[in-house]
Amino acid sequence: MLLAPLAAGAQQKFTHADTLRGSNGPWRSWWDASFYDLHVKVSPADSTIAGWNGITYRVLRPASDVLADAHASALQMQIDLQVPMVADSIVQGGSRLTWTRDGNALFVAIPGAPRAGETGTLTVYYHGKPRAAIRPPWDGGYIWRRDTLGNRWVATANEGLGASVWWPNKDYLADEPDSQRIAITMPDPMVDVSNGRLRSTTKNGDGTTTYEWFVAEPINNYDVSVNAGTYAHWTENYAGEAGPLSMDFWPLAVHLDAAKRQWVQARSMMACFEHWFGPYPWYTDGYKLVEAPHLGMEHQSAVAYGNRFENGYLGRDLSKTGHGMQWDFIIVHESAHEWWGNNITVKDGADMWVHEGFANYSENLYTECQTGSKKAGAEYVIGTRALIKNDSPIIGRYGVNDEGSGDKYYKGGNMLHTIRQLVNDDEKWRRVLRGLNATFRHQTVTTAQIENYIAEQTGVPLAKVFDQYLRTVLIPALEVKVAGGTLSYRWMNVVPGFDMPVRVTNPGHGSELLHPTEEWKSEPTTASSSDQIVVDDNYYVIVKRD
Repeated sequence: MLLAPLAAGAQQKFTHADTLRGSNGPWRSWWDASFYDLHVKVSPADSTIAGWNGITYRVLRPASDVLADAHASALQMQIDLQVPMVADSIVQGGSRLTWTRDGNALFVAIPGAPRAGETGTLTVYYHGKPRAAIRPPWDGGYIWRRDTLGNRWVATANEGLGASVWWPNKDYLADEPDSQRIAITMPDPMVDVSNGRLRSTTKNGDGTTTYEWFVAEPINNYDVSVNAGTYAHWTENYAGEAGPLSMDFWPLAVHLDAAKRQWVQARSMMACFEHWFGPYPWYTDGYKLVEAPHLGMEHQSAVAYGNRFENGYLGRDLSKTGHGMQWDFIIVHESAHEWWGNNITVKDGADMWVHEGFANYSENLYTECQTGSKKAGAEYVIGTRALIKNDSPIIGRYGVNDEGSGDKYYKGGNMLHTIRQLVNDDEKWRRVLRGLNATFRHQTVTTAQIENYIAEQTGVPLAKVFDQYLRTVLIPALEVKVAGGTLSYRWMNVVPGFDMPVRVTNPGHGSELLHPTEEWKSEPTTASSSDQIVVDDNYYVIVKRD
């Protein structure tokens, strides 16, 4: 059992199962998943599924080295398939393999001594009644619903929980297949919309139809999705930075008119984000917006939408500034994940701020794009500070499938907004955001890679800034005193060595950039009290006055 200290002094308990799920253990690290061939028959009548997944893998290390490191005599492969799903058989090269189950993990005995560079395909046949989502998309699984006309409506949402809740795979963020087939069989007249492009539709003659989708580029396991219902469909072509981009829209048929009105925002979203982040990462697979029986999820090339065809977040402005009611939160936030989360994916959930902090910050940039006002964008992200709890650090514990604090959203976005002030060059800042998506295109990364890239490309020393906002719950406090025509100031509540500049308005000096440290500094002022020293709200700091 692992223990993770939290900011308030409490302890969060992690289990053996968390370690199996979140770590790159000996029976995972020797192989790389290169292709998944997933075939699933969905039976809404009894909430069951059955199918198989062909796992093509590449050997990274010779068996002899793996066994020596693991102090084991026989090679195993960890495949994840969560209870209560049942593995019926596992086959490789025409032979049935044996396995043991340890909670949600299957440990498959691999015959022979595969050498580095070799490839193989192992197929897991399985069935069961997958976990039903309790509060999707946050507490996810399979979602079994009916639309307002009584038609069956089925979807999946399993970020955090893991894709292995409904299909067998290497459920580890750092390993994405290079491509994937997703063949979903549904009872007629339901239509399935999954990731990538539709390759074929096969009428099976038994009242079911198989929809074969193909993802031509790397994909997160948790992004692989089923969306099945009575859908309408239309396609638009968008003239994007990398050429023509297909944009496909799949609302429920009953909501077609509402979708035609609301989903036009997808085009302005695409224009804004391509400007700030670079070309949409999945031109080969296209962009889709799919109505789902939950609020929404960033399913790659098939963004799930459930925001009731209205602006805001379920009709609310999270910033309470009014700006958030001018656009549809789910279209903007979940589509931003196509760059931040899908194109750039963290290797460990502890670094999930890279997904959610940048997606939150994207809302700021979209507000700026929409209004043409940098001030409006700033007001939006500053307004979300009221949602920051500072109850535990943003970065979680590594190796145990811990996604860290919920502050990765709003605090992450405000940290990035603060860094934009430190860069003080919007074109350079845009080059950094675009450069991140180009440099780490279709890759899994660590927070260190992202932090180092931003610091190197901006030329701003940011190590202590990242430590402060990502690894502590302390808000930097600028302590200011005014006496006898002198302004004295220093940082408090900061990590050792924190020396972030901050812009203030100082009577007699106007707007100026101070360079506080933990030691007192001073300069002249005409202020008669510390209340007249105003810190720029664009910096996520607090002020302590004498």
